[in-house]
Amino acid sequence: MDLDLVNMFLIAGGTLAIPILAFVASFLLWPAALIKVYYWYWRRTLGLQVKHAESDGYRFCYSYRGKPGTRPSILMLHGFSAHKDMWLTVVKYLPKHLHLVCVDMPGHEGTSRTCAEDYSIEGQVRRIHQFVECIRLNKKPFHLVGTSMGGNVAGVYAARYPSDLCSASLICPAGLQIPNESKFVKQLHELQATQNMSGIPLIPSTPEEMEDMLKLCSYVRFKVPQQILQGLVDVRIPHNDFYREVFLEIVGEKSRHSLQENMHLITVPLQVIWGKQDQVVDVSGATVLASGVRGCRVDLLENCGHSVVMERPRKTAKLILEFLIAEQDSSSKKIS
Repeated sequence: MDLDLVNMFLIAGGTLAIPILAFVASFLLWPAALIKVYYWYWRRTLGLQVKHAESDGYRFCYSYRGKPGTRPSILMLHGFSAHKDMWLTVVKYLPKHLHLVCVDMPGHEGTSRTCAEDYSIEGQVRRIHQFVECIRLNKKPFHLVGTSMGGNVAGVYAARYPSDLCSASLICPAGLQIPNESKFVKQLHELQATQNMSGIPLIPSTPEEMEDMLKLCSYVRFKVPQQILQGLVDVRIPHNDFYREVFLEIVGEKSRHSLQENMHLITVPLQVIWGKQDQVVDVSGATVLASGVRGCRVDLLENCGHSVVMERPRKTAKLILEFLIAEQDSSSKKIS
């Protein structure tokens, strides 16, 4: 009987050891694959489905949850070199009855990669409008959210297509003439002075550079294992030439101050969320929008850097939801 018991534990232990060993092997040998599985798992857990939409030969990839209801739909635009899954941390804290759409920006992840014209801010705005019309999201005014590069696009979209929107939230948006230079902008000036644009801090090619980028973007210091840093780099390296092309386009003369040049045209209710310790786009940009857009609501977050979505997801979701409800209630009172 004792022998049977030992055999049972050996069998049970062997059964458990297989998935454990598989996980360890994936972590050590294929961290990039593990990262993809991680995103798949969280999309599934949060009830998000991935779809593609085709329009005039152009393909958009997006994830969504829920259906249009009494509250406005929410469209979320990610930042430079990211993808739709960066919003998972915020989606976790948003009510499940809301209709949410997270799209891959032009050329990113599963959305068509074409030419530089599509990667300028104006080009991205046109493509996002094409996407909105393709899935008929603007049948009813929706709420638009964008962060960093996506915040720049969202702001210009609000200026160009006000009838599509009920309101907008910009999180640490680029595209402004900001009074105070950030650490990142100073680094760019140094690169420009040496005419060496191969070492852009937001385009890492080694685990060490990835760690430096995370420190630049986040006030909160995440302890990321070396294997995961390697996995993050492995996922990005095949796309680094594309990221460099996009970066040079959005910091070029046509796009550098797109939001600044269009903010006077924004008439929809606007919310600005910014981390006070942002080292990429300085928080003084919030005062530029507050003075340039009438009625602009500003929410500044203490102990938070540029990666607001990653550092303070619960707070971000709460602020967006509060703003959305307040604006909708205000509109209902005006109608009645």
